[in-house]
Amino acid sequence: METIILFAPLVGAIIGGFGWKFIGETGAQWVTTGLLFFACLLSWIIFLTLGDPYTTTIFRFIESGTLSTDWAIRVDRLTAIMLVVVTTVSALVHLYSFGYMAHDPQWKAGESYKPRFFAYLSFFTFAMLALVTSDNLVQMFFGWEGVGVASYLLIGFYYRKPTANAAAMKAFIVNRVGDFGFALGIFGLFYLTDSIAFDDVFAAAPALAETQLTFLWTDWNAANLLAFLLFVGAMGKSAQLFLHTWLPDAMEGPTPVSALIHAATMVTAGVFLVCRMSPLMEYAPEATTFITYIGAMTAFVAATIGLVQNDIKRVIAYSTMSQLGYMFVAAGVGVYSAAMFHLFTHAFFKAMLFLGAGSVIHAMHHEQDMRNYGGLKDKIPMTFAAMLIGTLAITGVGIPLTGWLGFAGFVSKDAIIESAYAGTDGGFAFWALVVAALFTSFYSWRLMFLTFWGKQRGDKHTHEHAHESPRVMLIPLGVLALGATFAGMLWYSVFFGNHEKVLSWFGMPAHHAEASEAGHDTAAAEGHGDAAATTAEAPAAEGEAPAATEGEAVATESHGEAPAADGHRQAAAEAHGATADHGTGMAPEGAIFMAADNTVMEDAHHAPVWAKLAPFVAMLIGLATAYWFYIVDPTVPVRLAASQRPLYLFLLNKWYFDEAYDFLFVRPAKAVGRLFWKRGDGNVIDGTINGVAMGIIPFFTKLAGRAQSGYIFTYAFAMVIGIAILVTWMSILGGAH
Repeated sequence: METIILFAPLVGAIIGGFGWKFIGETGAQWVTTGLLFFACLLSWIIFLTLGDPYTTTIFRFIESGTLSTDWAIRVDRLTAIMLVVVTTVSALVHLYSFGYMAHDPQWKAGESYKPRFFAYLSFFTFAMLALVTSDNLVQMFFGWEGVGVASYLLIGFYYRKPTANAAAMKAFIVNRVGDFGFALGIFGLFYLTDSIAFDDVFAAAPALAETQLTFLWTDWNAANLLAFLLFVGAMGKSAQLFLHTWLPDAMEGPTPVSALIHAATMVTAGVFLVCRMSPLMEYAPEATTFITYIGAMTAFVAATIGLVQNDIKRVIAYSTMSQLGYMFVAAGVGVYSAAMFHLFTHAFFKAMLFLGAGSVIHAMHHEQDMRNYGGLKDKIPMTFAAMLIGTLAITGVGIPLTGWLGFAGFVSKDAIIESAYAGTDGGFAFWALVVAALFTSFYSWRLMFLTFWGKQRGDKHTHEHAHESPRVMLIPLGVLALGATFAGMLWYSVFFGNHEKVLSWFGMPAHHAEASEAGHDTAAAEGHGDAAATTAEAPAAEGEAPAATEGEAVATESHGEAPAADGHRQAAAEAHGATADHGTGMAPEGAIFMAADNTVMEDAHHAPVWAKLAPFVAMLIGLATAYWFYIVDPTVPVRLAASQRPLYLFLLNKWYFDEAYDFLFVRPAKAVGRLFWKRGDGNVIDGTINGVAMGIIPFFTKLAGRAQSGYIFTYAFAMVIGIAILVTWMSILGGAH
């Protein structure tokens, strides 16, 4: 079943991309879409019926030296969650694209673009599925780079638009920066553990926490350094602060692309990576602190930029960036299940918001500036209803203090904010998320008020011909609306609400729950005592098992126990200053791992009432402010922007990150390129060749030409001179011997 899920989109991409001339454009669309819906059905079956995790081996993957690994599908709770997210959104986007891409103005009459577009969508889905089903880091990196290639093709799909081509290159290049860090993390893990398999790496995590690694002429704690490098990859793919500039520009692609790539799948790959690597993250406190702060800053910065954007898709794009920051805060404080919960619910309401925005753009003849909208709720009522549900979800509308009674965003986002309070003792991350929630409410309702309420603005002819989208575009909105409404309430207890159910849902051993109930002190003593003991017994995945001795490591695989890294791991650890008697134990059981002293989830349930009410109050303040600005007195935003002009321009220009990067990186790179081009290539290389060809060679040619006089006595004289030189030379050499 899982094999079909993985390869069905690839088959669809091949048939649709290369075989459309045999089955026609419509046939290519139906084949790709049908296979996606079939994969979606199977994904939901796995999600709802998954028991014990298992691994399915497809083929031998890499055999090189000590590296020996399979291409295998790892099916556990994390995989099951990502399968339904990826295939559900992708299938609905395929269906939605039937209507949205039916008559695209970017293409000339008679041009065939639909099979290529649907093939790209399916190829992207295959790459994303390869990423989330991976059983080792190199297999994950294959999918990681695959979605990068697919996003490049989809963002730049309108290849005649210079802005689309520039956006595609920007996304590809910025992600290469992050991917370089990810690759370094993989190299480091292989160097220290002699393996790229997840189970082997997870089993070695306690040893890595005691290992010193030299990097950039400095000694680092191996666990912290490697966790940080992996997170650098996540920063690029998930558009976290400093590597985020590609995300808003990626809106240059068709709207279905925005919904697929930048709402629910590719941008969440970084969150999935951090959660998958939780056994390593739990032993890297400095790295997780960094993740928490970057996530909080990202949520805040993106929310401030979203306040003043006018392109409807860019507002939602910055909303995506902000919500990803929430997910990383949850992962950073150690509540990985809450991060996955928000990833799960966010997929529904954010995909619906993007597709709803596409329906508005479709109705307004591809006008994207919200300042030219207004009064559309009666002209496109179904789209309005879907967008309203999505807004209620993302702003966090629900009944406070119930924890679970509300729209999807209310349930999962509040869980993260409560976790941030517990994990940082009400510090920066908590307040940054609360303020971001206020801004999210403001710009989300601003979008709704500017688009659907008030008087009509912009081109009168466009408004007169505004119409509801076809049914093939409205059906995906309806399905996603169900998820945006009920996903949080249905799965609250297994993601966050009930500690024992969370442990059972993710397959974690029960001793974590006992440690949480015992309190911080006892849990810390148990957790750190196990790591310190080298001759005693350490808790393993099932019951008790002796700690590993030098050069030994045991990993738990789906079929039982198998040897992990060999003595190279211990040798590498000793070479970098690790203690000789640390044990790596066994790979932890469960899709995610929470150390015994990690009680943040339990503490979050006991957060003070004011902390639990804070996001709801922030949502109300944002709603009231947006209502006042855009319904009661629409002159207020204009006057405020005029009186606070520098701040307004600062936010409108996205904190000037693009300008700063252009000054710091782009212009120097171009200057270096011009130097090598003009001076290196032009003056040195071309100058040398031209000098030889046009100067030196003609000079000697003229000399040789003078010797060719045509007179016999000249040649005879040259021969005599040559014989004289030869005789003299031979005489001297002969005398020497």
